[in-house]
Amino acid sequence: MPLVSPKQMFKGAYTGGYAIGAFNVNNMEIIQGIMEAGSEEQAPLILQVSAGAKKYAGLGYITKLMEAALLETDLPVVLHLDHGANFEICKEVIDGGFTSVMIDGSHLPFDENIALTKQVVEYAHDKGVWVEAELGRLAGVEEDVVSEEHIYTDPDEAVEFVERTGCDSLAIAIGTSHGAYKFTGVAKLDFERLDKIASLIPDFPIVLHGASSVVPEFVVMANEFGANIGGAKGVPEDLLRKAASKAVCKINIDTDIRLAMTAVIRKFMAENPTEFDPRGYLGEARKAVKEMVRHKITNVLGCSNKV
Repeated sequence: MPLVSPKQMFKGAYTGGYAIGAFNVNNMEIIQGIMEAGSEEQAPLILQVSAGAKKYAGLGYITKLMEAALLETDLPVVLHLDHGANFEICKEVIDGGFTSVMIDGSHLPFDENIALTKQVVEYAHDKGVWVEAELGRLAGVEEDVVSEEHIYTDPDEAVEFVERTGCDSLAIAIGTSHGAYKFTGVAKLDFERLDKIASLIPDFPIVLHGASSVVPEFVVMANEFGANIGGAKGVPEDLLRKAASKAVCKINIDTDIRLAMTAVIRKFMAENPTEFDPRGYLGEARKAVKEMVRHKITNVLGCSNKV
């Protein structure tokens, strides 16, 4: 099945009270694990590529791996650019066959963010490609995306932003953050702000970035086998499920995949000191990705059997 646009996915998610998982991919094992989980759960999927993944694997390798994955499934799958920093990278992946892009001008002044987003929208829409934009700023670190401050999305600005840019979906800031260290105190999301935005732009798909839960069992496992990631704390899954039942149609998940892979590989290497075949530990990592994604689909996103 060829790649699809998020349009129908998000329409179903909005009316059905669930969200689509947007899973970051970097290599073959991650893609395979995600695709296997989606197939078993009959869930629509968004596989997204960051600038860091593009640099690591190469755009050609990523797209060919996706072509291979699509040969073995009839699931609807979106290939999405995560955190496009400028018009040029968005244009490159649109021309390369991506069906969705995110242009991230959230670090810019309001009017400059609008101008950049509108430029991408005009090019993308001419090619039939979906555009996600961002308003507000998430604290934390994710590859090249770094912010020391959190700026919540202003509902009135969100309305103006969507009207002036023509973007198709909007990532907002309501308390999530990038990386493994999201909260120091009690975790909470600003659902009142989310509901206000949804009321002002009804039926419009909202996106949550920085939404990994940082599953404690994998933190414990990684630390048990030599890691030092104490204090890592993500977004509680019940809060994400609540967001998915509202206007949030896309939830980004990256850190949880990295953490699951790293913890399982550390455990495998410690328990199998004579093993040097990469297929051994990468095979276990692939299984961990699959189970992580299945868990998210069934218990957090609520999108099982939505194909």
